[in-house]
Amino acid sequence: MAAIDGLPPLRDVISRHGLDAKKALGQNFLLDLNLTQKIARTAGSLEGVTVIEVGPGPGGLTRAILSLGAKKVIAIERDSRCLPALAEISNHYPGRLEVIEGDALRVDFETLVTDGSPVKIIANLPYNVGTQLLVNWLLSKSWPPFYQSLTLMFQREVGLRIVAEEDDDHYGRLGVLCGWRTHARMAFDVPPQAFTPPPKVTSSVVHLEPRENPIACRVEALERVTQVAFGQRRKMLRQSVKSLGGEALLAKAEIDPQRRAETLSVEEFCRLANCL
Repeated sequence: MAAIDGLPPLRDVISRHGLDAKKALGQNFLLDLNLTQKIARTAGSLEGVTVIEVGPGPGGLTRAILSLGAKKVIAIERDSRCLPALAEISNHYPGRLEVIEGDALRVDFETLVTDGSPVKIIANLPYNVGTQLLVNWLLSKSWPPFYQSLTLMFQREVGLRIVAEEDDDHYGRLGVLCGWRTHARMAFDVPPQAFTPPPKVTSSVVHLEPRENPIACRVEALERVTQVAFGQRRKMLRQSVKSLGGEALLAKAEIDPQRRAETLSVEEFCRLANCL
């Protein structure tokens, strides 16, 4: 694959630095620079934007984001083996790439950008931490949040759960949280052969934009209600939410106790949470 920026092809970078993908870190590297540009373009215009990226690896997506005009990229990478490859990109784009070595689950994302520039998060997330990172961003205490949008790659199964609505087999806690606070859509699928090494499943790029005024609801209450309701999703609500008040709680929220969790809309889940 020809370079998009005068830097060496990614396959050469990986070979030169001995960057075999580590399963323990959930790594699958994207080598197709046209595809990484397609992911970056899904986030919209990057002019004047600071992009936060998690798990850049050898920097394929990082290069695409920078080549499309992002003001700056702040990349969080746990694998120290990738740092020399990322340093080469930093040298090519002076002052526009900041690399933080560490565990993304321990990073305070809200404090990373201090110059007031708009923030977008774009990432091919490591499979083993992707969902938890998304939930953390969704449950930001301040809303609207610190970011303008999230453009993220997941296993397709997770992507379907993110965009699912009621009466969908993939609908669950994640669909409720995403539907509550964001407009989420599937952008496109990425086949296994696009990665090195190829995973066993298809991946999907999902784009989420925060709702300016989501339904007023306490985060903790909504988490409790969805966890309990979907914990026994095949049972009627009067049984699955018994520990939270059962039929009395459902009556207060004006919800039929014979319904099941997967039939409730986001608005109804918020109503249930507000009645706790």
